[in-house]
Amino acid sequence: MHPATTPTAGPPPGPSHRTPRRRLLRGLLAAVVAAPLVLGAAACGDDEAPSSDPNAPVKLSIFWWGGEARAKLTEEALALYTKKHPNVTFEKTWQANQGYFDKLATLTAGGNPPDIFQIDDNYLSEYAGRNTTLDLTKYKDDGDLDVSKFPESLWQYGVVDGKLAGMAAGENTQGLVYNKTLLQKNGLPEPTTGQSWEEHIAWAEQVAKKTKLGTQDPSADYKAFWVWLRQQGKDLYNGSDLGFTVEDVTKWFELWKGARDRRATPTPDVIHEGNATDITKQLVVTGKAATSWVWVNQMPELKKNTKDELGVIAYPGDPSAQWARASMYWSVFRGSKHKDVAVDVLNFLANDPEAVKILGTDRGLPSNLDLRKQVSDAVSDPAMKQSIQVESDLAQKFGAAPQVPIKGHSKVRSELTKAAENAQYGRATPAEAAKQFVDACKSAIA
Repeated sequence: MHPATTPTAGPPPGPSHRTPRRRLLRGLLAAVVAAPLVLGAAACGDDEAPSSDPNAPVKLSIFWWGGEARAKLTEEALALYTKKHPNVTFEKTWQANQGYFDKLATLTAGGNPPDIFQIDDNYLSEYAGRNTTLDLTKYKDDGDLDVSKFPESLWQYGVVDGKLAGMAAGENTQGLVYNKTLLQKNGLPEPTTGQSWEEHIAWAEQVAKKTKLGTQDPSADYKAFWVWLRQQGKDLYNGSDLGFTVEDVTKWFELWKGARDRRATPTPDVIHEGNATDITKQLVVTGKAATSWVWVNQMPELKKNTKDELGVIAYPGDPSAQWARASMYWSVFRGSKHKDVAVDVLNFLANDPEAVKILGTDRGLPSNLDLRKQVSDAVSDPAMKQSIQVESDLAQKFGAAPQVPIKGHSKVRSELTKAAENAQYGRATPAEAAKQFVDACKSAIA
């Protein structure tokens, strides 16, 4: 872990943290009646009781994952908050993605979670279900957490069981990346948004006949399966249960068995390489397929690994099955002694022009559409410009957000890979692999 030093607060020259009247009233009430804390413990950081004085010193603990570049940008944005609110300082901790949720679980189980923490859709339902996350709904309704400039499906993708459990730190969506150089060199057409899955496979068959490179088989990719389900009027989850049946999965696996039989995809061994989550191993950049199924904001990382020009479009089928997905969220610990200030920090990170400019596109496209345009205009990386353009185009077509994945989602994802590879290698028929997958999913979410 890489704890950062806490900024030194300068002497406030007068009222520095301008607290909205309704939040000040909540603070006054909290000073009189101490609300019971989740897990019976205070968040780490400042252990002082809430004060009715808006200029009283406040120290918030904040925890996120990411590399050094993200840490630098986040610390700079938090330092700006302290500059504008000198009574508020931060105890900052960050680490790489691997092991992050183990650490967060340990802190939570010990009754000492951070006031503010980064989380993603693999775990948001789980933490909301434990009453660890603060319900942000009243702050949204009061305007203290302003999501009026967010795409509606973006902020809605943070709602769990009717409670707003997390604020989108950025937006992302699914993208089909293809090798534009390869196609142009061979006089082949580029794929287009709106083609059906069958049309995509026919296109890939045509490409493979001329280049021996078809489309990566995405039958193991939960993103592709999820979008395809939504196009069939289904979903990945329905309440606390699965939103699909064995028959649905069988149709999905059969679709891609047909593509493999037509040699529109690579061989199973190569498909397996593409199933790796490492972006550097995606087949579109290793030269083993003409496409890869990724998140749109991964375009810059893909481009670093190839000299070829890449294009990106929506997944096949009706693009309204895609939605403005939160690339990750900021959540507030329900038992924080300074929850109102913590929410104000979230609002600042999403809606302060200077803060949004600092954070840029590191966590996905800015959630605030007005500020997103300002950030987009300043982007110089061509690959990131492509990402922004395709998401801006798709924003007009996005459908409603699905429910946030339920507990066991990570296991569901890994079981899809296992079942799909059984079908890809011929170790099981599509129907057999589908049954294996659904049985494993039911066990995972039980």
